[in-house]
Amino acid sequence: MKMKDTELLSFLQYPIEQFHDRSTRWLLEDKENVRGLLEIVREHLVPHIDFEQLVHINRSFIPDNLREQESDLVYTVPFQSDTQIEELLIYILIEHQSTIDTTMGFRVLFYMTQIWDFQRREWESNNIPNSQRQLRPIIPIVFYTGEQVWKKPISLYSLMELPELLVDFVPNFEILFLSVKDTNSAVLTKTDHSFGWLLTVLQKENATKEEIRSALIKAIQHIDTLDPEENQQWRRAIFYLYLLILHRRPVEEHDELKSLVHQQSQNTTHKEEGEAMAQTMAEFLIEQGEKEGEKRGEKRAEIRTKKEDIIKLIHIRFETVPDTIHNKITAIRSISRLNKLFEKIATADTLNDIDWDQ
Repeated sequence: MKMKDTELLSFLQYPIEQFHDRSTRWLLEDKENVRGLLEIVREHLVPHIDFEQLVHINRSFIPDNLREQESDLVYTVPFQSDTQIEELLIYILIEHQSTIDTTMGFRVLFYMTQIWDFQRREWESNNIPNSQRQLRPIIPIVFYTGEQVWKKPISLYSLMELPELLVDFVPNFEILFLSVKDTNSAVLTKTDHSFGWLLTVLQKENATKEEIRSALIKAIQHIDTLDPEENQQWRRAIFYLYLLILHRRPVEEHDELKSLVHQQSQNTTHKEEGEAMAQTMAEFLIEQGEKEGEKRGEKRAEIRTKKEDIIKLIHIRFETVPDTIHNKITAIRSISRLNKLFEKIATADTLNDIDWDQ
């Protein structure tokens, strides 16, 4: 699907603390980046998966009270075994918390059972014969971008203290795990996929300017070699780098690092398109800043008018406004507080009946 500039620019409106969650989900909505992730965590499976037919499915099987809390992506994709083609569900759980979740093994199992229960309900609603009811296998992947080293195994065993006699009664399944910050860059880039090179830059998001400059230069050298028919993948990668710079690096570095991104391209078309992309982002940010300034100005004007109305009301009802009360009113910055105060003054018998500090 062709990316639209409006889709890209919408990412600039999200708070900084949501960057990892939203940008990584956005990257992994691209089939090629899902391939890149699988190449890192379980390379020998990649030749068996038809990524061209990868389909991102909705999350209707996730309970409403959990759907907004978790950042998971679920795909269906044909899997070519040695003898036949089977449909395989790939389950990807993206964890962007800076702290480690020791219950992750249980969470993954919970989501897997939700996916299988979704299948079961489909069987019943579509009257699928019992002989044809077969659950699809799931590949669970935990994608971790936090700074803290994740040492504890992701399993149900890690949540239990078990005597040997009870070990056989605990569900045992493999969970593929990638800790971006704790993985050697050579492992991330072993297949030279652009997704792996993006992760090498993400590794340096909090490093020195010299280190992230070096990571950007190496990554762009490889991303720039994408073929013309992979232009959408190239655009997504370059835009991600711009987003990373704007959301994760100090403001004083923004212009220099953004210029570095498009200047490093040896492909003339890429260089020009990258520069245009950066310019579009800059213009959007300026426009957003102006709009925010206008909103703040409108809010200040509203507060000022409300204060004037309150003082006028006091003059009308009580003739004079003591200096202490005048000072308390002018110090208020909340329009909701001012509205409540206006109502109290309108109904109070005396100024002493009003609690000016609430």
